[in-house]
Amino acid sequence: MSASASSTPSPRVLSVIPPMTQLNTPYPSTAYLTGFLRSRGVDAVQEDLALALVLDLLSRDGLAALRGACDAPPQKKRPRAAASFAAQHARYAATMAPVLAFLQGRDPTLAHRIVSRGFLPEGPRFESLEAYIDPDGGDPLAWAFGALGVQDRARHFATLYLNDVADAIREAVDPRFEFVRYAESLAQSQPSFDPLAQALAAAPTLVDRALDRLTREALARHAPRVVLLSVPFPGAVYAAFRIAQTIRAVDPSIVTVLGGGFVNTELRELGEPRVFDFFDYVTLDAGERPLLALLDHLAGGRSRQRLVRTFLREREGGGGAVKYVNFVEPDIPFDEVGTPTWAGLPLDRYLSLLDMLNPMHRLWSDGRWNKLTVAHGCYWKKCSFCDVSLDYISRYDAASASTLVDRVEAIVAETGQSGFHLVDEAAPPKSLRAFAAELKRRDVSISWWGNIRFEKSFTPELCLELADSGCIAISGGLEVASDRLLQLMKKGVSVEQVARVTRGFADAGILVHAYLMYGFPTQTVQDTVDALEYVRQLFEHGCIQSGFFHRFACTVHSPVGMHPEDYGVQLLPLPPVTFAKNDVGFIDPVGTDHDAMGAALNKALYNYMHGIGLDEDVRAWFGGRVPKTRVPRHFIERALG
Repeated sequence: MSASASSTPSPRVLSVIPPMTQLNTPYPSTAYLTGFLRSRGVDAVQEDLALALVLDLLSRDGLAALRGACDAPPQKKRPRAAASFAAQHARYAATMAPVLAFLQGRDPTLAHRIVSRGFLPEGPRFESLEAYIDPDGGDPLAWAFGALGVQDRARHFATLYLNDVADAIREAVDPRFEFVRYAESLAQSQPSFDPLAQALAAAPTLVDRALDRLTREALARHAPRVVLLSVPFPGAVYAAFRIAQTIRAVDPSIVTVLGGGFVNTELRELGEPRVFDFFDYVTLDAGERPLLALLDHLAGGRSRQRLVRTFLREREGGGGAVKYVNFVEPDIPFDEVGTPTWAGLPLDRYLSLLDMLNPMHRLWSDGRWNKLTVAHGCYWKKCSFCDVSLDYISRYDAASASTLVDRVEAIVAETGQSGFHLVDEAAPPKSLRAFAAELKRRDVSISWWGNIRFEKSFTPELCLELADSGCIAISGGLEVASDRLLQLMKKGVSVEQVARVTRGFADAGILVHAYLMYGFPTQTVQDTVDALEYVRQLFEHGCIQSGFFHRFACTVHSPVGMHPEDYGVQLLPLPPVTFAKNDVGFIDPVGTDHDAMGAALNKALYNYMHGIGLDEDVRAWFGGRVPKTRVPRHFIERALG
């Protein structure tokens, strides 16, 4: 029986985005769930408490409270950001509201005052601008913004201004605070619930008190009987539990449910009963079917024994132990999950930030993008570093091009905005070709970007078709730019192939971002130096415009974690786990100092993204002696033919 088929009306369901996710656009989980539930006749609403919390902290009252925190208790010497904020508080209070209006797109003419460098108070974050001093005495940022880039320049300065405030909050209120994640160390791969429990039992901070008040206001506004807290990252876990804590205090009869990407990845072996002091249920993987079953249960249509992929605390004869219930039912086909809806979210209040000046890198924080998924799961699902055993990767289910464009048209009609971020693990080339053709057939004009594999199916001709349909940018995994390691990773690509594919996108006018990795099993210093030389040449020849190096982490759900012997490493034993389980340490007999390598790689990449140092020997980025690269200097040039 579905929730809508029960004789008892479904209770009102409130889906909440907990702090912190992102500030420029809503995290899409609640939009997906709310759209799906409404398509099944459920009374569903949503709230973004991440955005609400940040705007509350940046309000005049919030800034005054922060000033008080900076002053109490008296300190002989305040940390730099807190001292700077306290000294300039009056200017922050006077300028914050107009700056937020500017970042929300409601007052673009303020840009001229912001770029004057006389309007905003400037704290330590503005010191980063000194890196761009022009030795010839010219405009230090002209290379990034040009003569007409007043809006972009102002957004960058305004972002530095907000980051100074975030630093002051971190120094004076809570050292775990950040605008894009909050207290993630309390949850990430944390085998015990104790650190999180201790933090939740501690006296509430200024941030906690603001979140408590905002939660109470949301409950009063919506009067839900079920609250879904979707937690995508470890940096949203602490706040989600704080929200649930407030809900318990306001009305213990409100049913609270925890789900999302963090839960699906790290809480698969949940055995901690104290989690259920905050949440009634914890669900795994795609939420549609478990939620229908749960709502059916709450409406009296099924027993608890027929819940789907759901953890609960057994209260009858189980001594309070955690129980996992999975009455097997088929998942909802991706074509039938409904269209995401942003109804109820304050789309005019999101902040378009500009952290990175690189034109591709900025897309993650600049602009409000409608989120859309081409297919559930990954069509490749072979990469050895990826969680290929989990549902969000392993269960591949694509929507038809017709369905996708139906969703596009409905979303544009609802939001009035035509920018889309395709959030697939790797969008299939066949599906993207059909998507582009359907957009063209219907004369639907949008801008879109998303993630792919750099596979040979992306021919120059297909790149042009995608560009013609509105594709403006593509990201994909080059990972470790080494054919030996790419083969070990089972990426199914080579460096030469990546060069040709990325150049095809670039020639079509599409920006390209490369996900890069270091620290993979058996990676040597020589491998690392060679990888950086490949990356340098890719930037030099205009194949990629942006990139990000991340440290390889072995997870228990990946091929490396499940079969370490195939990769020449030995896993370290994990402590007893009752809470989060994901990352696992390992011993690599090669013994490369990846921490030292990572610092050099990130420094080089930051400069490459700003067009600096592309002619230098890559060894110059490393602090100590490293071997000369074995990569021919014209390797990429020859690969491009």
